[in-house]
Amino acid sequence: MSKTTPPDKLILTKPVVLVGMMGAGKTAIGSALARRLGVSFIDSDDEIVKAANMSIAEIFERDGEAFFRKRESEILARLLESAPAVLSTGGGAFLQEQNRALIEDHGVSLWLKAELDLLWNRVKHKNTRPLLRTENPHQTLSEIFHARQDIYALSQIWVEADASYSIEQMVDQVLAALVKNGIVTRPEAA
Repeated sequence: MSKTTPPDKLILTKPVVLVGMMGAGKTAIGSALARRLGVSFIDSDDEIVKAANMSIAEIFERDGEAFFRKRESEILARLLESAPAVLSTGGGAFLQEQNRALIEDHGVSLWLKAELDLLWNRVKHKNTRPLLRTENPHQTLSEIFHARQDIYALSQIWVEADASYSIEQMVDQVLAALVKNGIVTRPEAA
């Protein structure tokens, strides 16, 4: 017996790569989006942790950021070759030109654009962010935020985060943007 696609089923036509600052919601929104679309959710940082058998913080400490970024690019290239899925990347992945080119060639980049205050409220109590292990983490976050905005703006699709939105409301916003851009279709349109 073959399964038929429900008439309201949405189809993801290519991988969606969520980019943006730490705390923008890439993991939370990405996993909820993948569930809604019935596709895999893959966190590139989780894949790096599995491959290295150590945490991101440990990789940064032992091998440095340059080593981490190289592994990140290798993992991203492998993940983009798979079936359409929702990929969440670390905040720095999109900064590398080779990663942006890979994403554009094999998928679509979607920037979860969030204001600095929202990001700070989400990350200030976490100790899992190696880049924020500084004397003044808020200032560090602010510097990273301002340094990266123009690069994130190179994303193919932008969706503005809103602190008042639930995860499901943000997923609605992301889905609307993906449908508008032809990345998500309905079976009759496929």
